[in-house]
Amino acid sequence: MVLADSPRAPVMRVTMVNKYYPPHLGGIEYHMRDLAEALVTSGSADVRVIVSANGPGAVTEVVSGVEVVRVPRLFEFASTPVAPALARTLRAEAVSVPRPDVMHLHFPYPWGEAAWLRARPGIPTVLTYHSDIVRQRSLLRLYRPVLDRVLDEVDLIIATSPDMVQASEFLAPRAEKCRIVPFGIDVDRFAATPAVLAQAEEIRAQHQRPIVLFVGRLVYYKGVDVLVRAMASLDADLVIIGAGPLEEALRALAGELGSAGRLTIMPPQPFTSLVAYYHAADVFCLPSIARSEAFGLVQLEAQACGTPVVSTRLTTGVPFVNQDGVTGLTVPPGDVKALAGALFALLGDDALRARLGAQAKERVRREFTAKRMVVDTVAVYREAAERG
Repeated sequence: MVLADSPRAPVMRVTMVNKYYPPHLGGIEYHMRDLAEALVTSGSADVRVIVSANGPGAVTEVVSGVEVVRVPRLFEFASTPVAPALARTLRAEAVSVPRPDVMHLHFPYPWGEAAWLRARPGIPTVLTYHSDIVRQRSLLRLYRPVLDRVLDEVDLIIATSPDMVQASEFLAPRAEKCRIVPFGIDVDRFAATPAVLAQAEEIRAQHQRPIVLFVGRLVYYKGVDVLVRAMASLDADLVIIGAGPLEEALRALAGELGSAGRLTIMPPQPFTSLVAYYHAADVFCLPSIARSEAFGLVQLEAQACGTPVVSTRLTTGVPFVNQDGVTGLTVPPGDVKALAGALFALLGDDALRARLGAQAKERVRREFTAKRMVVDTVAVYREAAERG
């Protein structure tokens, strides 16, 4: 007797909203792309993304199976694109055919959240809370009434770690409507293929000392200046992959400290080259100093390559991703001496480095995969749709 297959849950229709979409650089933008593509590839959802265009012209295109609607941008203020047509575009979603089952906002994007309030599309809505607004506190005071309304009115809030909910003044009072869905990555893309290993060996051959790697934007909250100061006392090379306004200041700082010859700064690399650098590095370091660093996805990428991490004990998801003594070491934010000590401990102990790297790789494959992220996100979507 052959039993019929049990019916699959119907594919959901999801509309995501944020500032920009790749090729625009940015951690939220990349996460949204990865999640949207994973939802489509897995057959879990049909996804439309509504974002600001990089200029005044509207663009609609399909990128890797995801429909991307780029609404004209009038100008940008405080890293926030102002797109007057966004509210009208969101309102149109309510009468589109087929109508979305869920709308998914990605915070922070003040113009987008305000547009959602104006539009009131009447679609069950989930909001991913990527990070607190830390540096622009004066603007936050003006925006707070809008943010409070948005957080109160969305059906559910996705946070990427329990730490983020507990420490955020905005999430803690709304903990009952928060759901924890950590970011996930496609771990197989970081595998040690023969080509990757060959390139990693070429990278190592260019360095006579151990390699400490940093990947990310060169902006204040990343704390890269703290890392440069810590490296001055270590017999190791620092490789920085990233770009940003602090690049020249970092080069000058290394010159003042006498470590310029052990510093390499290069622009963002193609993915295959980036993976090779993760494999070539002895230690990966994320020295962030502010809560703007809410998760530290690059930690997962390094860990997927078996590279242990030194990061900071922020009151965010950063130490949730990098467990002290399990997948790497953690230190207080902004503490040059402690950071140097942790790096020295790992660089000087091959067995410790190997053990933490292996445990990090195993944990990523167990808890931080893109497949797990999709399953958990769809569960939140379905709960929100039922509430709506």
